[in-house]
Amino acid sequence: MEPLKHECGVAMIRLLKPIRHYQEKYGTSSYALNKLYLMMEKQHNRGQEGAGIACTNLNAQPGEEYMFRERALGKDAIAEVFEHIDIDLWNEAEIFMGHLRYSTTGRSGLAHVHPFMRRNNWRAKNLCLCGNFNLTNVDEVFREITAKGQHPRIYNDTYIMLELMGHRLDRESERLYNIAVLQGLEGMELTRYIEDNIDITNVLRSSTPLFDGGYVLCGFTGSGEMFSMRDPWGIRPAFWYRDDEVLVVASERPVIQTTFDLPTDSIHELLPGQALTVRKNGNVALTQILPPRGNHACSFERIYFSRGSDRDIYRERKALGEQLTSQIDRAIDGDLEHTVFSYIPNTAEVAFYGMLDGFKKQLNEQKVEQLYRLTQQGKPSRAELRAILHNYVRSEKVAIKDIKLRTFISPSLTLSPPEEGRLEGNAKEETSVLSADNTSKGTIWGHQRNDLAAHVYDITYGSLEPQVDNLVIIDDSIVRGTTLRESIIRILDRLHPKKMVLVSSCPQVRYPDYYGIDMSHLDEFIAFRAAVSLHLERGSWQTLHDIYIKCVEQQSLQPAQMRNYVKLVYEPFDADELSAKMLELLRPDGVTTPIRLVFQSLEGLHRACPHHPGDWYFSGDYPTPGGIRMINRAYIDWYEKNDKG
Repeated sequence: MEPLKHECGVAMIRLLKPIRHYQEKYGTSSYALNKLYLMMEKQHNRGQEGAGIACTNLNAQPGEEYMFRERALGKDAIAEVFEHIDIDLWNEAEIFMGHLRYSTTGRSGLAHVHPFMRRNNWRAKNLCLCGNFNLTNVDEVFREITAKGQHPRIYNDTYIMLELMGHRLDRESERLYNIAVLQGLEGMELTRYIEDNIDITNVLRSSTPLFDGGYVLCGFTGSGEMFSMRDPWGIRPAFWYRDDEVLVVASERPVIQTTFDLPTDSIHELLPGQALTVRKNGNVALTQILPPRGNHACSFERIYFSRGSDRDIYRERKALGEQLTSQIDRAIDGDLEHTVFSYIPNTAEVAFYGMLDGFKKQLNEQKVEQLYRLTQQGKPSRAELRAILHNYVRSEKVAIKDIKLRTFISPSLTLSPPEEGRLEGNAKEETSVLSADNTSKGTIWGHQRNDLAAHVYDITYGSLEPQVDNLVIIDDSIVRGTTLRESIIRILDRLHPKKMVLVSSCPQVRYPDYYGIDMSHLDEFIAFRAAVSLHLERGSWQTLHDIYIKCVEQQSLQPAQMRNYVKLVYEPFDADELSAKMLELLRPDGVTTPIRLVFQSLEGLHRACPHHPGDWYFSGDYPTPGGIRMINRAYIDWYEKNDKG
């Protein structure tokens, strides 16, 4: 119920025919730009902090600019970047690339918005790069490139990746330069030889083995080599389509379908460790750059992040909801007649339909059995038939997300009370307005902010009968629990349900993600806080200390020897114990309505999403050594912060 910032979105277009073809057939010089804009807007869900686009003109003459880039910040960044381009120059390009960004590292600002560019006077050595990724071994890659004598100006995974690949691109260009010189080529003949023969797969093969993490890399060179590559674990998704006019790449399948009006089966998924490349001459190839390291496709993509309009994702989300029917039925004590079903937020809507389908099927079976028994006893009356057929599954729009609340309290400030002398600008004046009597500053501040948080959602009054109807609300996931505690439970309680059942279509989220989603600190997770609380209640802080020692010992081991010892935090407790403690921590003061938490099982997740088994959020089974190293490091940081001595 609290939105997660997550993986970015990518979009690429390579025109495979002369530009005049698109002018004549589609009546516009901006065919590619129009398509790129639509592909980016259709992926707006994947990034609202910034956007960038880039292109290259393969027919530019010496002295003419041939690579262009535009970037912007904010939720309106897509429109802004397209408004600021010189459309005449961009309409001469053949390769186009777009990127939408969500920060998963806390870094912000235009300098961190993709695409990134590496410039050189040799066209073949120019590199433009963007991607949907998060590397878990930035330190190792940094050491590798500095050992080669490079001096990166920025320390983040995108820029370091750019410098490493740029270095390999330089070596590939120099390899061809030496061959050309031996053949007696000079001047532009030498340049054309390099540009016509450069092999971007050599660059990928020599650079990507160093990368640990989930990624989809997209890029092009100034001389016209284009590529997109997926990580060998298959963590992050990428899809592509090709006909005789275009080759396109996007992070989501329905984006390509909608933009180019295509059937589902015409879109292909880039396989783990595979690269899709287009040569300067337009030749398209699929090349296995790295051996696949199993299928670890991210299940959270299916549950939450990707567009629900995808055919398979729609079916999977419905299945996630439907197979929770029996658990929910037990939670409401089988009282379907007095139960209202709803959902929150909108991303849970498809799972909600699946949940309704499950109960409709269950109710229909009950009706069949009742009707059969009646007919066995003789001819049923109209009243008897009506009583049976009148039963139905009740659903209402119980909760709505209200308009974004704006007040005189700056949204950039935290929920904690301000420290004297620490505020800047008009924020300090605003505090004085809140605390005109100069007393209880922190208390007033906290109450104001908490009251606002409690009204982010609103309810539909009269949608259930107070003290009679149960209320079942399905969500796609419960991660931190902050919005549940501060807003959802309290606002739903105003309807006075007989019982409240909060349902998560995914299992308990117990572990951070390190491959592109803003989950990094263990104490952010309500499941982890619940497990720690249970340890404290049972006097087993020593167990937490022993886990800390094991994690510390892991830090010096080779990757193949590392284990996720944070799993031991959860080992003593079953899922029901953990859910009960989570509920205890989430229940707001003053709310006395009986509440149940219902979570998807790990087995249920895999049944619903059989082709996307990446479940480290729930199981702790990280697919890469970097993930294991980072989860142990996260536990060390948490323990050292909270050690009771």
